[in-house]
Amino acid sequence: MKYTYYGQSCFLLEAEGKKFLFDPFITPNTLAKHIDISTIEADYILVSHGHGDHVADLITIAKQTNALVIAMPEVTHWAETQGVKNLHPMNYGPHKFDFGKLRMVWAAHSSSMPDGSYGGNPAGFVLETAGKSVYFAGDTSLTIEMKLLAELYNLDYAILPIGGNYTMDIDDALIATKYFDCNKVIGVHYNTFPVIEIDTKEAVAKFERENKTLLLPAIGETIEL
Repeated sequence: MKYTYYGQSCFLLEAEGKKFLFDPFITPNTLAKHIDISTIEADYILVSHGHGDHVADLITIAKQTNALVIAMPEVTHWAETQGVKNLHPMNYGPHKFDFGKLRMVWAAHSSSMPDGSYGGNPAGFVLETAGKSVYFAGDTSLTIEMKLLAELYNLDYAILPIGGNYTMDIDDALIATKYFDCNKVIGVHYNTFPVIEIDTKEAVAKFERENKTLLLPAIGETIEL
């Protein structure tokens, strides 16, 4: 499995020939100005919630790739009004797809679409494919519901927001890893704006002191999971 980071909470997972793009926000992000979205390929686009820093490039990429957009019904409805046709509305719960299994899980946050309409409930995802289980928390604070994941899965990786203010910070993310029993974390949702800037070296060191791994790939970098 490969992971490519595109900034903020946008990333691509590649596994067994399938490409999963999460929360496409690239062109408005000055830190990702070197990324050409016209080159991005996707079979599936997974959207955690409706805020602009998660859906800014959704319509453009969905139309250029014809990827299946998977999100809350309110998000898929908004995408449909923008001309996107390949849609799969979900809510909290599991569903089997041709690539494996996907579960939408609770996230403690808010959600609205760029036009101000209701964006439904925010969510995270657990993706089971290619023999791995990967948890993407979306935008969320630390929640006790994360403990349920330890009963349902043996997670290989957790992709967590670590910038604070709107979401968990590094300290909360460390607590979360104990809740769902996963020691390998990829950090997202940090450094895009001043209010979520962090000391990345200290963040990595905090995880190391707990015998855990925090990966912070550069924007545009691809790593093997």
